[in-house]
Amino acid sequence: MHTKKRLTIAYLAMAAALGVLFALNLFWGSVALSPAAVVRALLGRGQDVLVSNILLQLRLPRAVMVVLLGAALSAAGYLLQTFFANPIAGPFVMGISSGAKLAVALTMVVFLNRGLLTNSFTLILAAFAGAMAAMLFVLAVARRVQRMSILVICGVMIGYICSAVTDIVVAFAQDSNIVNLHNWSMGSFSGMTWGNVGTAAVIVLPCLTAAFLLSKPMAAYQMGEAYAQSVGVSVRSFSMLLVLLSSLLAACVTAFAGPISFVGIAVPHLVKQALGSAKPLHVLPGCVLCGAAFCLLCDLIARSLFAPTELSISSVTAVFGAPVVIWLLVRRHSGEGTA
Repeated sequence: MHTKKRLTIAYLAMAAALGVLFALNLFWGSVALSPAAVVRALLGRGQDVLVSNILLQLRLPRAVMVVLLGAALSAAGYLLQTFFANPIAGPFVMGISSGAKLAVALTMVVFLNRGLLTNSFTLILAAFAGAMAAMLFVLAVARRVQRMSILVICGVMIGYICSAVTDIVVAFAQDSNIVNLHNWSMGSFSGMTWGNVGTAAVIVLPCLTAAFLLSKPMAAYQMGEAYAQSVGVSVRSFSMLLVLLSSLLAACVTAFAGPISFVGIAVPHLVKQALGSAKPLHVLPGCVLCGAAFCLLCDLIARSLFAPTELSISSVTAVFGAPVVIWLLVRRHSGEGTA
């Protein structure tokens, strides 16, 4: 009963935080909007065209996109932590986001140099290919080494290599549009449109639904591969699904917002601490709510702290996420608890 009450309180708190931060992202910015003006614009009764355009064409699609991508990134991190049985596994640390970043940058360079335009699905496919290439390399390393610390180091090195190559591509690009890749490569939610939101929803929502449906075999997998097989889980197929889902979620985030650090690592652990449970059926909904709220907070800070100058989203997520990772490492090493 105590556990059920704690879960209910935690979910309500996360949902309330999400709602408040979503509203603040609509009200707060370089142009402050009153709650009454926002409500009128949302109901289609606003008389001020400028206010309606700011809200409906800029802030609302951006806020919805942050919710989608924040949920996707935190869920991807949890899936990777489950797959590798490693508390600091995540799309950014394992090099998956950097692989997707490199593939997207190369795709944009090739298309723009030839006078062609890239659409959202093209960028997502490129990001998925890059993410899968990085993931396959990490899996190949995992077959040859037993220590997870070595695997994580290899993932970090892959990330550095991909980021370095991306920076070289951007630095020597001639087209002014390609040069603007530098801002995207640092991570940003700016410039989101309703078309982007629709495309991301088509990718993210089915992936999150599939992850929820895998909650039961995921719980068995957490007990060990032998136990999972004994209760009828096809470990090989299940592992492939985890890899595909986590890569696709991370690729979608990278394609639209660039690589975003530490969200996929920090949020699942914060959720587990808040819920007092590590069961996938409990943690995954929490990751969706908390990941969305966390990214809304970071995006609000990134665009408001030094307005009109906008910070890269990764700079803000690192400030909040890195201490969580340090705490995890210290706690794990000191033996005070298990992640």
